[in-house]
Amino acid sequence: MSTSIDNLPEIDQNDWKTRDQKAIWHPFTPLTDSHKIVPLTGAKGCYLHRADGRKILDAIGSWWVNLHGHSNEYIAEKIAQQARTLEHVIFAGFTHEPAITLAERLLEILPQNISKIFYSDNGSTATEVGMKMAFQYWHNQGIQKRRIIAFEGAYHGDTFGAMSVGERNTFTTPFHPFLFEVEFIPFPENPKTYTKDLIEHTRVQEDVIHRFKTLAESGEIAAFIYEPLIQGSAGMCMCSPEILNQLLGIAKQHQILCIADEVMTGFGRTGKLFASDHCEIKPDIICLSKGLTGGTLPLGVTACTDEVQRPYHTKDLLKTFFHGHSFTANPLSCVAANASLDLLLSVSCQEAIIRIEQSHASFARHIASHPAVLDIRQTGIVLALEIRTNAKTSYFNEVRNSLYDYFLEHDILLRPMGNVIYLMTPYIITDEELQVIYQEIENLLNKMVENE
Repeated sequence: MSTSIDNLPEIDQNDWKTRDQKAIWHPFTPLTDSHKIVPLTGAKGCYLHRADGRKILDAIGSWWVNLHGHSNEYIAEKIAQQARTLEHVIFAGFTHEPAITLAERLLEILPQNISKIFYSDNGSTATEVGMKMAFQYWHNQGIQKRRIIAFEGAYHGDTFGAMSVGERNTFTTPFHPFLFEVEFIPFPENPKTYTKDLIEHTRVQEDVIHRFKTLAESGEIAAFIYEPLIQGSAGMCMCSPEILNQLLGIAKQHQILCIADEVMTGFGRTGKLFASDHCEIKPDIICLSKGLTGGTLPLGVTACTDEVQRPYHTKDLLKTFFHGHSFTANPLSCVAANASLDLLLSVSCQEAIIRIEQSHASFARHIASHPAVLDIRQTGIVLALEIRTNAKTSYFNEVRNSLYDYFLEHDILLRPMGNVIYLMTPYIITDEELQVIYQEIENLLNKMVENE
């Protein structure tokens, strides 16, 4: 007889922690903090099930990947069926129905200029593939274009190419000698509610456009890589489609390949299926991962236009795109992605995205004037709240740990980036569950004002 997740035998979570500390190295976690790791026995819907019997409301989609709730039965059943048929095969020289179907379906919903799908296994590799495609595009034609433009504050992954086009900060300091040079330009962030007036904002945007145009006119730029509309790890910084469209227009005028890193923004997070759908001018390459499988299995996609592929269409073996991964187009991952698309494209899911977006907007209006709020911003179902502190806004703002601990104590998973709290929930979250999160955020803000 199977045992339900709510009736599991009692677990010695201290034993789990001890064993974990001896054997495991966790990401983005100081080794001295390994004792803070929370043992989980499972998850269902929007909740993570702790070993001590408590349930945690997942308000960040488990690092932005989960779209349809944990242990989704529809996706799980599709994976189980595929596991009994074909679990994996080398993708160099072979193909299979799940990969073909997924590629066809992605091409139906991606911008119309996109025509080919290249598989990898995570977000970092998806962006690595995109940059390699772009650089070799010029190399295959015998054209020397070896520079790339990226935004300050960017995050595109933790592999070396991805780090190179990301913000040079504390996270990457040990590797700076090994990263290639990049032309960084300021991110044209929307004006903050309280700290940046419209005149200053206009000046910053004009400077960004001027700097971008100057670089483009050099004739040396191979590609422009960007996170469309939202810079995730920078603290959910947001820009308008209009300013991004201007930059893309300049890039197109100067034959610069545009690489949209939609690893975080893809699959409905910005209110449309892809953030690029908000812009009139479309990228040449789009990188996808995270929500691609609904948060169940690792999978990456780099999609491109026919033009990007054109210099590779040759009998010259040396112009082949020599890139691949052992688990490229894993059938289980492709099946999970197809199942996730079934759910994502359903009327009920699209209505849920609109509902969450409207709910966030209502809460933002309610809380915007709170004295503890420095800024509040929203794009689609992504809501970010910048808390006023004595230190500057930063990933390393000391309030981060106390914020994280506060919400975890109240059974909510929010992983603040410094003094920035953000919401990116699964689409199945209910209005009642959203209100629980909103109320706890407001409770915290009130406590911060009382303790001043």
